[in-house]
Amino acid sequence: MRVNSAEEPATAASTVRRTQIVAATIEVIAEEGLAQATFARIRQRAGLSSTRLISYHFAGKDDLITAVVHDVLDRIAQHVGERIEAAESAAGAGNATAILRAYIEGNVSFIDTHRAPMQALLQIVLAAAGLPATKGATAVPGPQASQGPLEGLLRHGQATGEFRSFDATAVGSAIQRAIEGLPHLLAAEPDLDCDNYASELVELYLRGIRADQR
Repeated sequence: MRVNSAEEPATAASTVRRTQIVAATIEVIAEEGLAQATFARIRQRAGLSSTRLISYHFAGKDDLITAVVHDVLDRIAQHVGERIEAAESAAGAGNATAILRAYIEGNVSFIDTHRAPMQALLQIVLAAAGLPATKGATAVPGPQASQGPLEGLLRHGQATGEFRSFDATAVGSAIQRAIEGLPHLLAAEPDLDCDNYASELVELYLRGIRADQR
């Protein structure tokens, strides 16, 4: 069924407004903490005339925070996914070594270039876990909701003979934790060379798991 063209501008405007509110929420949480992310503060940051404009688009704060989480995770997935697609295009589909390199480099580059969204995600996850949601905390939510896809990649590399035999769960967890530790390092060292950080992680893990490194 064709949508009435008169409704299209309103739908587009609604999407833009939601995006504006989510972006403002991320900024407030990243800079001031989750507890300070009131509708009043978000309204002010977004430059809205009334908090009713927030309530119109979101059922409540929980709904808004859920939208923030989905926004950040979707952007991570897109960023890393583009890196992986480019790597497969260059090295060939299914090349586990190239995909793992792209996965690590993609996640590190996102964390480096999207510090406010990552800090906001950290605050939200720590609050959900009942931990102190303080800026620069020592834990950070992983770019992936689960390391399942990473374990799958490692097992694929084993199946094709690129990777040696090892515990994919243990290695996947180690790789993920190394990535998740980066925001903490950046809080202490904002000028950390993230390109070098990614390169060292790639070198460390590929040397440890590639079959031809034995």
